[in-house]
Amino acid sequence: MLLPIGSVVLLKDSNKRVMIVGRLQRQIDSGILWDYSACYYPEGILKTDELFLFNQDQIQVVFFIGFQDKEGIDFQKVIESKYKEMKNGSI
Repeated sequence: MLLPIGSVVLLKDSNKRVMIVGRLQRQIDSGILWDYSACYYPEGILKTDELFLFNQDQIQVVFFIGFQDKEGIDFQKVIESKYKEMKNGSI
């Protein structure tokens, strides 16, 4: 299950927390599909070239799980379906 937008995590081999700002992100130059994009926490997005792309298995600690409501939970179902399709190479 993908974490919601706004979740704050620490990545392996890192000492600075990041906040998830996007899910299912495709890197433009390589075409690689990443689970998440994130910015530094608590600074936020200061420059667009400072966004980080990473996968779930790179998360060491989850400090905060982002806001969730009915709309977010409904969208989570859609994105989980797309996630499976994209990871299987269907999309």
